[in-house]
Amino acid sequence: MRYLLDTHTLLWFISEDKKLSDRARRLILDSSSEVFLSIASLWETAIKVNIGKLALDKPFNQLFPDELDSHGIEILAITIDSLVQLTALPPHHRDPFDRLIIAQALVENLPIISVDRNFDAYDIDREW
Repeated sequence: MRYLLDTHTLLWFISEDKKLSDRARRLILDSSSEVFLSIASLWETAIKVNIGKLALDKPFNQLFPDELDSHGIEILAITIDSLVQLTALPPHHRDPFDRLIIAQALVENLPIISVDRNFDAYDIDREW
């Protein structure tokens, strides 16, 4: 199965945070899973680190891409198709990064691993 991680899901996974559900952890670690992370999630993380809203266990440049590579997590690029989809999304979710992740999930037909129930307002599968 193929999955797209929400930003918090990745951060909780790599920090071994107990907020990550056991099911989410199993899906990510399952050797048959193909796991993706939107480049928007790395952009969001970098911005939050830069403005002091997020502290990481290691410097950003040490954490990425090492953690992604070690867990086989692939970067999902932002495509024009995703941006077209983004412009058509109803405004159920206001966070611009989450809206882009939702658009990418719709275009790529990927379930999102996320605790965020606001995603359920869209025609996507959310796993948790």
